[in-house]
Formats: sequence, C-alpha cells, structure tokens
Amino acid sequence: MNHLGSIPGGMATLRLAADGDGIAEGARLLAAGLLVALPTETVYGLGADATDARAVAAVFSAKERPRFNPLIAHVANLDAAKREGLFDRAALALAEAFWPGPLTLVVPASEHGTVCELARAGLPSVALRIPGSEIARRLLADFGRPVAAPSANRSGRVSPTSAAHVLADLDGRIAAIIDGGPAPVGVESTVVACLGGRPRLLRPGGVTREAIEQVLGSHLAGPKGVPTAGPLSPGMLASHYAPRASVRLDAVSIAPGEAALLFGKNRPSGVEEAVADIDLSPSGDLAEAAAGLFAALRRLDASGAATIAVVPIPRSGLGEAINDRLERAAAPR
Repeated sequence: MNHLGSIPGGMATLRLAADGDGIAEGARLLAAGLLVALPTETVYGLGADATDARAVAAVFSAKERPRFNPLIAHVANLDAAKREGLFDRAALALAEAFWPGPLTLVVPASEHGTVCELARAGLPSVALRIPGSEIARRLLADFGRPVAAPSANRSGRVSPTSAAHVLADLDGRIAAIIDGGPAPVGVESTVVACLGGRPRLLRPGGVTREAIEQVLGSHLAGPKGVPTAGPLSPGMLASHYAPRASVRLDAVSIAPGEAALLFGKNRPSGVEEAVADIDLSPSGDLAEAAAGLFAALRRLDASGAATIAVVPIPRSGLGEAINDRLERAAAPR
C-alpha cells in the first residue's frame, strides 16, 4: 500500500549511511514531505516535518496510529525549543540539566510555535525533546525545522532499536532510514509535563525519576489529574509496546512452550523447557537490561511461542521504565 510520505509506488525504503551525504539526503526528503526514520539514543524515530500536517498525517498512516495520541517534536537546540513552547522555571531547569538527552518536556505551546495542531493532537501543549544522538541533531540542524518522530514501528508493536527492526515493520511504507547502529539507551524518553503547578511524570524512561527530582528539589506528581480527555504524551495508552505473543509478568516458573525473559541470577523453574530464553543482564545491570529490552522481546516473539514469561525485574532507577513497558506489553489488547 502506498502512503502519503512513502516512496511513490511503494518502492523499497532507502537505507542511508549516517554520514554527511546520508544526513543531507534525509533532510532533503523531510523537506519534500516524506518520512525518514532516524536514530536517537533511545529508539529509532519515524521523522516527519512537524510543521506540515500532511507529513504528520503520513506518520499516522504508516504507523496505523490512533489520531488522538500526540507526537514528540524533536528540535536541534534550546533556542528552537523555546520558539515552540513556553518554559517555566522547572521546565527550564530540566532542559538545562538533561538536554540533549532522553527527556521529553510537555509545555504550553507558544503562540508563535510552528508544530502543527495534528502533531499536538489538538492540545494547547507541545511535547519537545533535544535528542542525545549527534546524528539526529545534525539532521535536525540541516533540516532547520522541528521533526515529529514517534518510534519507527507499527503502532502498539515493540519499539525499534536498530535499522533492521525499522525495516521489519515499515519497509516500503517510508522513504528512507538513516542507519546509525543500535540505540544505546533502548527505552523511550522520560516524559514530564510542566504545565503549571508541580511537574508531572507522564512516562518513565531514559532519565530516572530520582535524577529529575534531584534537579527539581521536590517530588514529581503522577499522571493522574492531567486536564485532558486523551493522552497528553506518547506512550500513555494502556496497551503499548506489544509483541504478537502474550506477555506474562512476574513469572516464578516457565511453562512448556513458553519463551522466557530473564534478568540477573533469577533462574525460574522450568526454564530448561522454554522455547527460547534471553537474559537481559546476567550481571543484574538495569542500564544493560533497558538497552536490550525491545530487541529481546522481538527475538522471543520470533521464536513462535504463544507466551513470553518475564521474571520479576527491580523497579528502582531504570527498572521503573522497564516495568512500565512490560506492563503495557502485557495489557489486554
């Protein structure tokens, strides 16, 4: 099927090198209203001109994504972010502490901002991030406008942490991908809303709650009480990041025919009978586990098992983000 923003005629997606020529070609394709997958430090994003409603519509079409879920607008620097959104003292402190990096800030949209209403899902706020990836920032600087870039996969599927993952879902549906190698963080950005009052944690991710609260000098509020009828940021749908197999959490034993997602020294009974098993981090390192989470889910899903059994994983630090993604993957669909 040919989609707005894809290569005309449904040709194979171009695979561009992450060098000057590849980045320049990616910027040219974005300027033509086409879709370009780009590497970030979290996961690969599906980039479109955030100021062009037709290009943003092509993202929703390629991803088969619900229209009410807003998109993060990626910008090259803080000055560009300030043109798009209004930063209070807390938002500015977080931006200066964690940008470039895996933090998204939801702030009131500027009256003169250019991110289109479709990318904002009709909300008076805008979600902004300066990615930690130098490749992504070079593309943003070359392009010169905000780039809407949700994860480069079909909506609700496991997020992509390599170019191969992107092509498995979107080959022929998008114009190009810039291949920057594996994403080092491996889970999406943390999302914090700064909309007056106490900042709210909307989605745990690559920056820990503890690090954010240390900068703020106060505790983050939770997502409850956010004044909107729909999701205020990406990743807030109950069922998300889902493989085709069902996901069973806090497994203390593995049933015959299941695949097993392991962590550390936790070896549940019956694991020898698993169809496949992957240990996210034999040493119990949560950063290593986060970086490999989505790739592991994809590999276990490819085993053909009907169920992926997941052993308990600590909830401290990056464990909060890991467990959030696993709980959404396990939610009823």
